[in-house]
Amino acid sequence: MGHRFLVSDCEGPISLNDNAYELAGYFIPQGEKFFQIVSRYDDILVEMERPGYNAGNTLKLIAPFLKAYGATNQNVETFSEKNVLLVPGAQKTLIHLQELLPSFIVSTSYQQYLEALCQVTGFPLENSYYTHLDLDKYEIDPHEKDQLWKLKKSAVENPEFKNLEHIFWEELPQMRISSLMDDIKPVGGSAKKEAVEDIMSRFGYQAEDLIYIGDSITDVEPLHFAKDEGGLAVSFNGNNYALDEASVAVISNNTLILSLLADLFKREGTEKVLEFADSYAAHSQEALQSYSLNSQLAPQLSHTHTQLEVVTPHNLERLKSESGEFRKHIRGESIGGLG
Repeated sequence: MGHRFLVSDCEGPISLNDNAYELAGYFIPQGEKFFQIVSRYDDILVEMERPGYNAGNTLKLIAPFLKAYGATNQNVETFSEKNVLLVPGAQKTLIHLQELLPSFIVSTSYQQYLEALCQVTGFPLENSYYTHLDLDKYEIDPHEKDQLWKLKKSAVENPEFKNLEHIFWEELPQMRISSLMDDIKPVGGSAKKEAVEDIMSRFGYQAEDLIYIGDSITDVEPLHFAKDEGGLAVSFNGNNYALDEASVAVISNNTLILSLLADLFKREGTEKVLEFADSYAAHSQEALQSYSLNSQLAPQLSHTHTQLEVVTPHNLERLKSESGEFRKHIRGESIGGLG
């Protein structure tokens, strides 16, 4: 057995936020609607497999608009610090995971949010990967600011694919502020998988020793990678994209189950976790008693609402429906509905 290690997405498994969506809502008039339109457009481009396009590029596309409406490094940082909202249990889970096995966060979120989250939870920032955002590096002239306001209005009024193509690939590239967009390399899709591979090469870990926890379209590639290589791919309140690639589905209002799964994975590996998940789905109390789980944590699980199942072709559609509904319940209708 090699050195087992854990990599988790941030927004979803650890926090309830979608920080970029919240920033858009705070700085941009009709910003939440604008973000939802751009996020859906982002999903379409990923599904189309547009060359060079990565899941999570919404964070690239909205940056010039944040700048045009007055966002700076400092006020993005201040907003993020005031608005970190953790999934119940996440604080304890992060502490437990760090004591248990090498643990990393690979997040599409902007660095200002990850810095805030690490400050709140005590998780080491150096064990995190995130999207760099430097808004102050670029000047924006009044004419371009005015133009961006008009483009945002146009996107909200006419969210048709053709119009968005025109805005993001014809209008924006001609503007000087587009260099801000060019400099942003979101950690999503293949970039998340590359981050996992970077962790492996830095520390000499093997893919079969990886437990990866994700919940959305930006996690598809690392989830697929973990599952494919014999590691463990966990969907935590995941959407359809995440569930398509997960080996195990967790639907829960508390991260406690992640502590138990990581603990069992560290000691006994993927097969034992899958066995436990099957057993738990059939009879949760019996499973908690008959598997060698952490004796302090296991009894607390009955105080949470937790569903755990191995994902199969037979239950996939049902899990998508149940996980999707619960995701909206715990993260709110708007954030829960994002890709």
